[in-house]
Formats: sequence, C-alpha cells, structure tokens
Amino acid sequence: MRCPLTKKKNYWFVFLFHLIFLFRFNIFAHAILDPIDFLALQSIRKSLDDLPGSNYFASWDFTSEPCSFGGVYCDGDKVIALNLGDPRAGSPGLTGRIDPAIGKLSALAELTIVPGRVNGSLPQTLFQLKTLRFLAISRNFISGEIPATLGQLRGLRTLDLSFNHITGSVPRSIGTLPALSNVILCHNRLSGTVPSFVSQSLTRLDLKNNNLSGSLSPVSLPPSLQYLSLSSNRLAGPVDRLLSRLNRLNYLDLSVNRFSGCIPGNIFTFPITNLQLQRNQFSGPVHPLDQVTISSVDLSFNRLSGQISPMLSTVQNLYLNNNRFTGSVPTNFVDRLLAASIQTLYLQHNFLTGIEINPTVEIPLSSSLCLQYNCMVPPVDTPCPLNAGTQKTRPTSQCIEWEG
Repeated sequence: MRCPLTKKKNYWFVFLFHLIFLFRFNIFAHAILDPIDFLALQSIRKSLDDLPGSNYFASWDFTSEPCSFGGVYCDGDKVIALNLGDPRAGSPGLTGRIDPAIGKLSALAELTIVPGRVNGSLPQTLFQLKTLRFLAISRNFISGEIPATLGQLRGLRTLDLSFNHITGSVPRSIGTLPALSNVILCHNRLSGTVPSFVSQSLTRLDLKNNNLSGSLSPVSLPPSLQYLSLSSNRLAGPVDRLLSRLNRLNYLDLSVNRFSGCIPGNIFTFPITNLQLQRNQFSGPVHPLDQVTISSVDLSFNRLSGQISPMLSTVQNLYLNNNRFTGSVPTNFVDRLLAASIQTLYLQHNFLTGIEINPTVEIPLSSSLCLQYNCMVPPVDTPCPLNAGTQKTRPTSQCIEWEG
C-alpha cells in the first residue's frame, strides 16, 4: 500500500513538469531579445527624441519585449530592421544623433530614419554591419563625410542619404558594391568626382545639387540604369559615348553642368518622357534618328548649331532657345503649332532666318511661341519669357558675322 504522502509528491512533480514545459514552450514561441541588441536599443533610444507633435517613442517601454516596439522588427532573438520615426506624411520626425551602439545590432539588414532633425555624422560602426541591405536617412541634418568603409557592405542594395549636409567625396568604394540598385545622394555638399559603378543591377543614380566635378568615362555607369540625375553640379567633358550605352533610361537630367561635345542621336529613341540637357556646353548639330516621341525636350543655353531637325516637331514642349541654330524653322513645326500639338516652342536667341507663318494667324491659347532675337523680324507677336529680353531682332552685324 502506497503512502498518501508519496501520491502527493508525485502530483506536485507532474504539476511542476507541466509548468516548466509551458514556460519553456513560451520562451521558444516568443524568444527573448538578445541582451546585446537589448542594450543597443536602449542606447539608440537615449540618443534620439521625438520632435514636438510626434509620439513615435511612446511604445518604447523597456519593461516589455522590445520586438513589439514601433519600428522594431525581429527574427528570433535578433533585431533585423529599424524604421525610426513615424512614416506617415507630415509627421514631425526625430531629433538627436545616431548612437554608435547601432553597430552592435549584428543582424540588422534595414535602417530607415524618417525626415526630421537628426544631426551629427554617421557612426563608423554602422558601416561594419555586413548584413545591411537597405540604408535610408533622408531629409535630416546629417553632416560629416561618407566613410570609405561603406565598401564593406557587400550586400547593400539601397543607399539614400539625400537632403542632408554631407560633405567630402563620394567614396570610390561605393562603386565596387556588387548588389547596388539605388544610390540617392542628391541635395548635399559632396565634391570630387563621380566614381565608376560595377553593379549590373544599378537602376537609379541621383547625385543632383552637389558640387561634383570632373568627367565621366564611357564605361563609368552600367547599362542597367533607368534613372540618372546629375544636374546642378560642375561636371564636364563629353558624354556621347556614355549616353549611347544607357538605352534603358526612362529619366535623364544632366542640366546645369559643363558637359560638352555632341548629343548622340539615339538618345531621342530612349523611353524618356522628359529630357533635360539645358545649361551645358553641348555643341554641333542635333540629329535625332527618328521622329521624337519624348514629350518634353530642353536643350536650351548650349552651343548647338546647324538647322533645326524636323524630327523634333513631334515634341510637345521644346526648348531650343539660347543656342546657335541657323536657317528657317521647318514647316511641320508651324502645322503642329497651329493644331495645338505643340504646347511650348522656344526658339529665341538663335540665328534663325525665317518661319513660314501667316502674320494674321492666331496661335492657339494653349500654345506658347517665342522667336525673339533671331536674324529675322518675328512675323507674329507672341508673349515670351522675361529672360528673353525686349529686343525683337538680333543686330545685323552679328547675323552677317555668323553667316560668314
């Protein structure tokens, strides 16, 4: 006969066994965050604050599980993504600095910080995270330089540090990253040259509004590019051989630089809706290979010469002003202008000698034509932009000299 006390002990043993089992199951179902990641998140929180009107950090209560915090994403016991700040449009964002402890999140693959007033330099430890795939810290007050150690992030696909106060050069090491697809460094204070890129998956390169200089080699950019903006820099030299290779472009803006040489004819066959090459030093004639289907073409303020190609008459908004074009305006331009197929045709400040248009004809209200300051008296009086000046015709001496 068993002792009742033994039965009682067995009961408690079974109960404790089940309790331990349930506790262990709960741990595996909801893994506790790695202590190193936990401490790193605490340091990140101490270095950043909500701007007035933001309550992003309201959920960051370290008495609870950090993987449930807003913007924190985990895989098992490791943080794999940090989206710092409220991503909704118009949210005030964050202020403060990025703590170097972020480099201790050894599994971090994605880091984004919403627009705000985060300042200071990017911590060097950030570029030791070889797991990092996506880095986007745009529209803040980040300063300092981009470390050359960026080249250690071999898996990086997207780099967006646009609209900050970053100085120094674009490190050459960035061009060696094999998986890059998006590089957005516009609206900073970067100087130096544009590095060559080896990634055959690079689709977007945006470096506009910096202080970059030098020239581009014919093979510096991969043919995979679809979006290229280098406007408002001090870049120079020819780009015809480079552009001829980039036949997948659907957006191109090289305006406000010092690019020179000819414009390749095949560029007008690219799937682009807006071609912006204005305010450079391009020269020579413009010869599209076929009828142009690009809706807006701006070649103004260059040194282009020769006669205007009839192939450009299918462009809805065409800016050829402030160049050295000669001869008469092709008649198909007039036909399309009067049919309201052309919305903007700016030809002022050239050396054009005529246009076959009836002086009594009425230009459609939806169309804008400017012919001022050419080697002819404009047959129709149409409104011109203010920067066209008040002179209707170019001095005869200039026209004779140009013809000679």
